[in-house]
Amino acid sequence: MTAETVTTQTATNPEPPGAARPVTASLSPSRAADFKTCPLLYRFRSIDRLPERPSAEQVRGTLVHAVLERLFDLPADRRTPTAAADLVAPEWDRLVAEQAELAELFPTGDLAGPTEFLASARELLNGYFSVEDPRRLEPAERESLVSAVVDDQLLIRGYIDRLDVAPDGALRVVDYKTGGAPREAFEARALFQLKFYALVLWRTRGVVPTVLRLLYLRDAEICDYRPDADELVRFERTVLALWRAIEQATAARDFRPKPSRLCDWCNHQAHCPAFGGTPPPFPEPATDVPPLTVAPPARVSRRTADGTSGTVPAQPVGTAPGQRGSDEPEETVSS
Repeated sequence: MTAETVTTQTATNPEPPGAARPVTASLSPSRAADFKTCPLLYRFRSIDRLPERPSAEQVRGTLVHAVLERLFDLPADRRTPTAAADLVAPEWDRLVAEQAELAELFPTGDLAGPTEFLASARELLNGYFSVEDPRRLEPAERESLVSAVVDDQLLIRGYIDRLDVAPDGALRVVDYKTGGAPREAFEARALFQLKFYALVLWRTRGVVPTVLRLLYLRDAEICDYRPDADELVRFERTVLALWRAIEQATAARDFRPKPSRLCDWCNHQAHCPAFGGTPPPFPEPATDVPPLTVAPPARVSRRTADGTSGTVPAQPVGTAPGQRGSDEPEETVSS
């Protein structure tokens, strides 16, 4: 079935609410980007599920995202730089309580490290207030899991940092970036994730987001992009082609390394042939996992009604029951 056919079916013959559809695989923008960057990296993360030690930059990004999510719990007139700075320490304590391994980010006895780490998070929040005034915003959704089935088989899903909805129904997808703004040559890579979300929203709500916004907090810059339906049809073809390439690589058990400058930040050089390593034995697929079914549309907030952190139960094909990788939606391909 072609992407065009999916477009017609989604627009004119949506399935009844609550109808369940079997799918054979799921894919998030992060794992799709992994495969584009290096097929072997995709295998290590999605199939082998090798452990990764998060860097200070990654953990700081998680902390800043948590603070910005919590900031909008406050009344509008209290969403100030001081209030955001005051949220940093308690949000860090909450993250460490939920993930004790984060405490290992700093060596025992290193008193300056945590202090400098929290100060750097506050600096990034200052960058946020340089480009937006949260007192004038009321997000419709924060840290929201969105998903859609394309080509009747592939579940695409991911967490949106923030979704703004205008009175006329126009959508703005916002993604916080705690790194520096990329050069123009790498802008398309940065927008890949947001186009992924735009495609899901279009398929589930019938509305093409008006604006895809990247907020680069370190450089206090905004990058806005305006997609259209034709572009999202082409992007859907790209996602489906990527998924089929993943299927072929899985069937052949052939995930080759793709060396680049990004290898310097890879956690898995010890297992990579490009660095003299040997990948672990290819995992055998589970045989007792039922097919993954999805009730469209799927929109679940990572934050539960009582304000605590929640998870979304979903069992991808080929994953052992109870097995979970990272906090982001999982994706696998049936073998």
